[in-house]
Amino acid sequence: MDLNAPHSMGTTIIGVTYDGGVVLGADSRTSTGMYVANRASDKITQLTDNVYICRSGSAADSQIVSDYVRYFLHQHTIQLGQPATVKVAANLVRLLSYNNKNMLQTGIIVGGWDKYEGGKIYGIPLGGTIIEQPFAIGGSGSSYLYGFFDQAWKEGMSKDEAEQLVVKAVSLAIARDGASGGVVRTVIINSDGVTRNFYPGDKLPLWHEELEPQNSLLDILSAASPEPMNI
Repeated sequence: MDLNAPHSMGTTIIGVTYDGGVVLGADSRTSTGMYVANRASDKITQLTDNVYICRSGSAADSQIVSDYVRYFLHQHTIQLGQPATVKVAANLVRLLSYNNKNMLQTGIIVGGWDKYEGGKIYGIPLGGTIIEQPFAIGGSGSSYLYGFFDQAWKEGMSKDEAEQLVVKAVSLAIARDGASGGVVRTVIINSDGVTRNFYPGDKLPLWHEELEPQNSLLDILSAASPEPMNI
C-alpha cells in the first residue's frame, strides 16, 4: 500500500428547502482512503445563529474555510448591527473557495434562513461556483441520489416531509456508497430558530440487500435479507 498516494475522501451532504425554512443533512463517516478515521464526525457546521454549512471533500480544507467565514461574518454582524443574510454567507464561502481553488479540495452547501428571503440553499462545489438551488446534494454519495431527488423532491413540502426526505436520501447513499456511513445528523433552520436531530445507524431504513443490525457475526448466518424499502 502506498501511504503517499492521494486519499479518497467520501461523504454525503444534502440541503433541502421547504415551505418555511431549510433542512440540512449529512452522514458521519470521515474516511482516509480505505480507513475510517472517524465514524461519528459532525459535517454540519454553524457559521451564525441562522446559517449553517455542510462540508465535503478534505476535512482540513472545509474546516479552515468555515473558520474564516465564521470570523468574517462575526465582524460583518458587528458592523451592521444585525445578522448576516444567507446570501452574504454563501458569497463569502464562494469568494474563499474561488480565490484558492488551486489549493482547496472541498465542496460546500450553505443553508439558512433570514428575514429578507426566508430559507435559502446555495451549492458551492469544487472551483468556487455558487448556485442557488431548491435542493443541493454533494459528496461521493450524491452520485446515487440524483434520480432519487428528481422523483422524490417537490415544492411546498412541510418541515417533517423535508426532514424525512433528507434522512431517507442519506440512508440510501450510506447503503450504496462505501465512503458514506455512520449516523445521520440533520439541522432544521426556520423563523423559530435551529433544531438539531440525530438518527443512529441502527434506526435508519434498510435498502436492497442490507442486513439487519446484529449483536454477533454468527447471527448474520441465520438472518433473512430484508425486503427492499418502498419510496
